[in-house]
Amino acid sequence: MLVRAGAAAVVTTTTLPGLRRLWRGGGSGAAACFPLGRALLDVRGVEAALFLQGLLTNDVTRLVAGDGPPPPAAGLPRALYAHALNVQGRCLYDLILYRLHESPEEEPHILLECDSDVLDAIQKHLKLYKIRRKVNIAPCLDLSLWAVVPGEQAGDIASSLAKCADQALVLTPDPRTEVMGWRLITKKGANLSEIIPGSHTGNIQDYHRHRYKQGIPEGVKDLPPGVALPLESNLAYMNGISFTKGCYIGQELTARTHHMGVIRKRLLPVHFSAPLPEDSIPEGAEILTESGKSAGKFRAGGGELGIALLRLANINEPLCLNIGGDKVKLTASIPEWWPKPASK
Repeated sequence: MLVRAGAAAVVTTTTLPGLRRLWRGGGSGAAACFPLGRALLDVRGVEAALFLQGLLTNDVTRLVAGDGPPPPAAGLPRALYAHALNVQGRCLYDLILYRLHESPEEEPHILLECDSDVLDAIQKHLKLYKIRRKVNIAPCLDLSLWAVVPGEQAGDIASSLAKCADQALVLTPDPRTEVMGWRLITKKGANLSEIIPGSHTGNIQDYHRHRYKQGIPEGVKDLPPGVALPLESNLAYMNGISFTKGCYIGQELTARTHHMGVIRKRLLPVHFSAPLPEDSIPEGAEILTESGKSAGKFRAGGGELGIALLRLANINEPLCLNIGGDKVKLTASIPEWWPKPASK
């Protein structure tokens, strides 16, 4: 076992109000649990947090900090969103970090969620910078990762979850934004109906449609390694970056762009006038304005929904995607979960 045996399911008192509120909000019906094809890496050791701190955009020390009031256990987040960048400041991997240790006194123990297609590449990337640090890195093949999107049915899942600690390891609000519900990590073969009563297993395509509708990028299709820029990918909006932490790989360009305050393109949800043909859209297909001017690039999608990198100056114009000589019209929108501009 890579994860300590008998570990209790994790739902801290600081996250419960949010969990209950999300459980009552959201769409219709019971909560849907989506099996994610993403991988988990186990990173543990005395220097695990400091090691990741120098590689990722977010402040990983928040997962282990324990100095001063308030009581450390109440202030430690359970999950963090972050990107690993290359030296040019472009995204390599999108990650969600989960804290498994229960107090600052324990040895840091963190799970890294990543795109399974780049699991080997991420391990090589981490081991390249590990050098002599006291850190162990290994894939978690005995765990399953789920996205839980809540429905309207009310219910306090905390009490039922506590009874299933042998099956569920972590249940925490998605650190990116409330509209993405929760992340759930279980042991392989766990009975979800026991962990979240009334829930059902959803179709993964519905999960991706939900993501596209909300403009949430995830994985290498949405965030091409070495191509995507973190601020254009809304990393700051998704709580995935710290502008006050120390140096990390790729920081210079990101910090400069942030302090200049000029971001001309962003990832946005797009809605097509007709369902997209499956697997026939070239990667990075160009999106055009009515006059034929480039407005951005298509990243990924399914059916009539997708996500695209668009120039903010063009998002209110009629746009189209050129597919094999046919022009498919599309409209872009600003997600409701984005921070609202300050009133003057």
